[in-house]
Amino acid sequence: MDQREQQERQDGGLRERLIDVGVEIVTGEGTAALGLREIARRAGVSHGAPRRYFPTHHALLSAIARRGFAELGSRIPAAMAGPGADDPRGQVRALGRAYVGYALEHPGMFELMFRHDLLDSSGQEGPPEARLRDSTLPMFELLVSLVARCRTGDEPRITAAALWANLHGVAQLWSRGSLPLALDGAPEGSLDRVVDAAVDAHLRP
Repeated sequence: MDQREQQERQDGGLRERLIDVGVEIVTGEGTAALGLREIARRAGVSHGAPRRYFPTHHALLSAIARRGFAELGSRIPAAMAGPGADDPRGQVRALGRAYVGYALEHPGMFELMFRHDLLDSSGQEGPPEARLRDSTLPMFELLVSLVARCRTGDEPRITAAALWANLHGVAQLWSRGSLPLALDGAPEGSLDRVVDAAVDAHLRP
């Protein structure tokens, strides 16, 4: 391995290390702890080192958030392979449960993933493929395709968008305790029933 290749490997390793540390912080302590200096400190580098790999703080936060989308995306196929795998409506329910479940298990990461200032990629430096907004597209396109199989002849993209908004609202209201309070303490299984009801309301019989 020549010197250039060694340097590139080291740079790639440090870049990933900075993202790893960011993931650890947001998972354990939430978004408020995601300062650039703190990430650098825990990664064992100078506070200016992240600038070599990420031109802005937003670029580093976006890279961390993309890890969240990747993890969520990896959960969905497994969830959809369970009961109801041969039924498009059952697959939409499984997707919805996986989405809401991830949001509740990783509230800090979920908040970061959908920060408006990160999703609004206009004016941000970096290649188009690095834009965080594009990380939402594979899941949405999957949802659109499933909705189209459930509701032929309708506008699947509009229905999918409305359903996504509904599921996102369920996740937020549940995490803040509003829905459990409304459901008298949220008896066992009530969250899944709420998710299923949201799916059925948008897909209709």
